[in-house]
Amino acid sequence: MRKTLSAGCALLLLLGTSVAVAGERDAVVRNIYLSDHPRDTASPVYVRGQVATVLRFEKACDPQATKLLGWEGRFEPPVIGGRSVLLLPLQDLEPEDRLPLRVMLTDGTEVPFIVTARDGLGDQQVNVFPDRKSTLAVHAALTDALNRERALRRENDRYRKEETSADHALAALLASGSTQQTPFIERQKWVLRDGEMEMVVRVYAGKAKAAVVFHITNPKSERPWSLMEARLSTASSGEARPFALRMDQDSIAPGASGRLAVVADRSAFKSGDGFDNLELELFRHDGLRHAYVLLDHRLARELKRR
Repeated sequence: MRKTLSAGCALLLLLGTSVAVAGERDAVVRNIYLSDHPRDTASPVYVRGQVATVLRFEKACDPQATKLLGWEGRFEPPVIGGRSVLLLPLQDLEPEDRLPLRVMLTDGTEVPFIVTARDGLGDQQVNVFPDRKSTLAVHAALTDALNRERALRRENDRYRKEETSADHALAALLASGSTQQTPFIERQKWVLRDGEMEMVVRVYAGKAKAAVVFHITNPKSERPWSLMEARLSTASSGEARPFALRMDQDSIAPGASGRLAVVADRSAFKSGDGFDNLELELFRHDGLRHAYVLLDHRLARELKRR
């Protein structure tokens, strides 16, 4: 049975697959080093519908000799100017779509690419370096290495915290469906549908903690559903707050269902001398916001059973 909002546990839920997060996130920039591969091997460029992708080169491009085959009706006319090539697809491509792109530089170098799609993700900027030993290429490679190191360090820190975190253990129990083994009490339940996906959302109160469990069904989509990112932040200032997250599987195949659980400690709601409500957002694999939940801070203090 669907429940309405209670005065003691205010909550807002939205299923918003049409809200893009790209404008709120860092640009997706990728570097390609041609000296690592044979010159006759075409490098992939991944595009998304209605999202511009720019290829940047160290030398100027020849507009007359640069060609994207089969773009008519599927892309805006490619724009070639200076050291850049801009591609704007009118709609999403399928992974099996492979359009040849030949970029001719003014020094006579011909660089081949294959324009395609990958799990709804796309490049926003691709920096192309014919020679890894050039100054710009060395700097870009160093930046790539530092970014990989930082990402690995964050991932290792996250795993270390998860091994000893009680909140992650609670989230794992909720994601597995073992709610009775936790101290949480269900306070709200919603059923949301958007034509492709169905989501049942349950909100729990606990002893100085709050939790949300998403039961996601992927009935019609031809692609698996996976989580790109979850965010928890204060409603007043947008300040990021810590939380524990667990999924019962890495991705949800077409026709299958899965659970995602988030647990927030009461300390996450604390703000200055009082408490603030929290905004929980889920972004799916293609960068679109799939769910938004506004959590009342009283959830983490609500202990009486109904």
